[in-house]
Amino acid sequence: MPTSSCLDIDEQWSGKAPFNIYGPCSAESPEQLFKTAEGLHDRFGRVIFRAGIWKPRTRPGSFEGVGEEGLVWLREVRDRFGFQVMTEVANARHVELCLKSGIDMVWIGARTAVNPFYVHEISEALRGTDMPVFLKNPIHGEISLWIGGLERLNGAGIRKLGAIHRGFYVWKSHPYRNAPMWELPIELKQNFDKLPIICDISHIAGARHLLPMLAQKAIDLDFNGLMVETHFRPDEALSDASQQLTPDDLWAMISGLTRRTTSFEENDGLNRLRRKIDALDDLALETISKRMKIVQEIGKFKNENNITILQVGRLREMIQRNVKNGTALGLSEKFVDEMLRIVHSESIRQQNEIMNRPEDPEGPDSR
Repeated sequence: MPTSSCLDIDEQWSGKAPFNIYGPCSAESPEQLFKTAEGLHDRFGRVIFRAGIWKPRTRPGSFEGVGEEGLVWLREVRDRFGFQVMTEVANARHVELCLKSGIDMVWIGARTAVNPFYVHEISEALRGTDMPVFLKNPIHGEISLWIGGLERLNGAGIRKLGAIHRGFYVWKSHPYRNAPMWELPIELKQNFDKLPIICDISHIAGARHLLPMLAQKAIDLDFNGLMVETHFRPDEALSDASQQLTPDDLWAMISGLTRRTTSFEENDGLNRLRRKIDALDDLALETISKRMKIVQEIGKFKNENNITILQVGRLREMIQRNVKNGTALGLSEKFVDEMLRIVHSESIRQQNEIMNRPEDPEGPDSR
């Protein structure tokens, strides 16, 4: 992953976590917004209130949002309940209207994040402002594109910057609406530790019964907050009804989460266990390195004796034997199988490098 740039994040801003971003998928009417906001205020006190007013729908004919009129409603929500309010922007005109209306924050959606031209246009419209901006991950799992969008915004002077993980589209059947692919936001967090990363569990789930499990997973992975869609009558929502909760149900879900500390430096018992893991990780890497040296010898032998690299029978035998041994040791069959295939793939790569190395035109005696 490219890490050539460092994001300049306002540390006071990032220190405000957790960011609790709740509200309906879409602003539908003043009554819907005010009743939803009232329910959130009664349960949570202050939150960041979200609602989409421009909705990029997959097909025409779906509810595409109320447009500019919704900015007035959001402003009234802020004035009545003391919430900060935010909405989605997809172009420079949206940004200009939000700035003019005094909207507190904006996010850039997955369909917009996928296009660098759009993100650049929005970045330039925001230049010279201190409006907080969150960038959702692109629809597909390309972390460089996600990082590139963050860099464009940061390059326009946006220091109150955050990322939103909302999962990734996959063409094949999947239990979630969007595949979490947790390794991508984890990698983003590891490389930009001051960047707040929020988990939009609603768009990952696509169904409300999956939300509690995803919320706990996000907390366990130390996300900096949750974005959850809530509606005072979710079954009547004009968009994404199946993934929204009532404010009361949202409160029950959030109250049921297990909060874990991220500070382990002062915990001697945990540190001892982590040092043991570090030592075993080092040993595992050393063992794999030794294995690859033998693989290189095998590659040389195959090359000298004109033997093909891939031996399907040997691969099958190796996997069957080690899956049996691994499951006896308490490891899952799936884990052992996938691990062995990764190791075998690296073995193939190293043998291929040996067997297809260009010959020295001067011959071995010239070296």
